[in-house]
Amino acid sequence: MFKKLDILIIRSFVGPFVVTFFVTLFVLVMQFFWVYMDELVGKGLGIGMILEMLLLMSATLVPLALPLGILLAAIMTFGNMGENFELVAVKAAGISLNRFMRPLLAFIAGISILAFLFNNHVIPVANLKALSLLYDLRNSKPALNIRAGIFNNDIQGFSIRVGEKDKDGKTIRDVIIYDNSNGFDQTKLIIAKQGVMIPAPNKQYLIFRLQDGWRYEEGEPQGDKRVRTQTRMHFGRWDKVFDLSSFRLTRTNEELFKGAYQMMNLRQLHTTIDSMERTEGHLAANIRNYLSPYLTLLASGPEGDKLRGRMRQAAGWQLRPYDSSFMERVRTGKRQRVMQLAVSNARNMKELVRISANDRKLQQENLFKYRIEWHRKFTLSFACILLFLIGAPLGAIIRKGGLGMPMVIAIAFFLVWYIISITGEKLSKSGAAPAWMGMWISTAMLLPIALVLVRQARNDSQIFSREWYIRIWKKMTGMLPSRKK
Repeated sequence: MFKKLDILIIRSFVGPFVVTFFVTLFVLVMQFFWVYMDELVGKGLGIGMILEMLLLMSATLVPLALPLGILLAAIMTFGNMGENFELVAVKAAGISLNRFMRPLLAFIAGISILAFLFNNHVIPVANLKALSLLYDLRNSKPALNIRAGIFNNDIQGFSIRVGEKDKDGKTIRDVIIYDNSNGFDQTKLIIAKQGVMIPAPNKQYLIFRLQDGWRYEEGEPQGDKRVRTQTRMHFGRWDKVFDLSSFRLTRTNEELFKGAYQMMNLRQLHTTIDSMERTEGHLAANIRNYLSPYLTLLASGPEGDKLRGRMRQAAGWQLRPYDSSFMERVRTGKRQRVMQLAVSNARNMKELVRISANDRKLQQENLFKYRIEWHRKFTLSFACILLFLIGAPLGAIIRKGGLGMPMVIAIAFFLVWYIISITGEKLSKSGAAPAWMGMWISTAMLLPIALVLVRQARNDSQIFSREWYIRIWKKMTGMLPSRKK
């Protein structure tokens, strides 16, 4: 059963954790938005589409924001308690730091389990929807923007120029429209003194309601001299309708993205890895099957048996590399044909081996990525516990609350953890290290540091105290021999 002290420490931690987690998540989401701002702005996206994109991306960034939020909240919580002498009172009551940290450690373990479930079930779906939506947004056409004095070619088959555009954004003057929708050999020209741009309610069409203008159209070539007829028509008011369906956002079928490793849960990853490993084991046999039509010696059919039997029966003759005795047995009239056929087969075999080698390399790279993603499902949960074991004793040692020193130290340790994790992941992707080693190297390197910090905090270490370093310096300088005058 939880005691009042346990409830107190959990309440003290929950507040800073919620704040730091959402602040960290907000910063990461804004970083994503700034990276893709140039590709998203100017495409007429609605508020709902932008909010959907940010919501999906925030879900995919939880694995990065959660460990940092736990680390920062742990340092702030224990730093505040140390600054307010609450830790001193707890230790004076005979309660050790390990016992004091136990309820929070159980709380973080519960968060780690939830993080694993979130990473295994929610993030694959969020990645599928977020990355497919991002793909569609990046490949969609910019919104139609007709500016005064500039020819606009966004609508396929039309070139539109507006001389002046009133402040209402609708009234236009000195309009010129080149219509090449039927090909450049049948260009139509439309000139009007003024008009109004009227978008359709469903935004699939744009209507130019033009006034006092002329239409010029060329007919089909006629006669041997290919003479064209030109028709000129004046109009008092005329509506020109433009189809804007190409500017609408079209969603790609999400089924096309489901095969990527980011969109799979643990069970799907395990099945895919097992299938890829079996396929990789069959590559050597496949190469033999590819080369057997060009090398009769490798053929398993009657032709190969016949050739190998005849070679064994040939008295005193063995097939050796660069041996000219084989060509001496070929008729003179067929030697050129045999040489050409041998060279052609050699080139074909070389190309087949090259393609098979590239295919094997690509399959190995994909296999590395799937294995890395399988281990990533677990590293997030262990990172939460690891960074808590670093943050809690650090806060007890530095004894500073707020967002000053705790923020600096938390970011420093988080960057160390993140850089080691990224380095290990890149080593695994390149094949320089196994997937388990690359994904767990940050945990293996920082876990001893966490245990040392817990031990130092339990013994009231002063490694972050300025006075402690001053006293050490004075002791060291006092041991030096003094100069004699």
